[in-house]
Amino acid sequence: AEEPAGRRGRAPEPGPGPGSPLGRVGNEGSPGGGGRRVFSPAGEFREFSRRQLRDMERLFRQYDAGKDGFIDLMELKLMMEKLGAPQTHLGLKNMIKEVDEDLDSKLSFREFLLIFRKAAAGELQEDSGLHALARLSEIDVSTEGVKGAKNFFEAKVQAIHDASRFEEEIKAEQEEKKKQAEELKQRKAAFKELQSTFKQ
Repeated sequence: AEEPAGRRGRAPEPGPGPGSPLGRVGNEGSPGGGGRRVFSPAGEFREFSRRQLRDMERLFRQYDAGKDGFIDLMELKLMMEKLGAPQTHLGLKNMIKEVDEDLDSKLSFREFLLIFRKAAAGELQEDSGLHALARLSEIDVSTEGVKGAKNFFEAKVQAIHDASRFEEEIKAEQEEKKKQAEELKQRKAAFKELQSTFKQ
């Protein structure tokens, strides 16, 4: 009984090492540091394959010049220039602002993944810097990853389209049923009226 007690509270954390954004603490750098938890991309971003997550991590690390686990304004500026879609200072700030959940004015790996989640869900405006980043960085991922990402985005768009078409069909059917019920009601009312005139 002595051995488990001695080990209590000192269990090694599972997952990637501290040098990898995949093993980073979810809210590091937050004031107070309470409620810290390890961020697991594979657990939270299940829509992406492990290969895609690795490719995104590679891309993230490539532009994290300071190796601090964040992409700041200047690193994002360099990234967008290298991707062939340079942005204004304000444009870069807006890009960060759109996914900056902890409001630290820089992108953590989790916030970086949010860009791809929003792109996949069609939540990015066509002319936004984030849309350009998601679209152009697909080219920079390894070839298999590109196909996977492109297929995923297309499948997601198709699924959204199919779901909305399905909803429209259900609504149309419901409207048709309502109309038929209303017509039946009117016919019954007209028939009763007709009956009452014969009874008099």
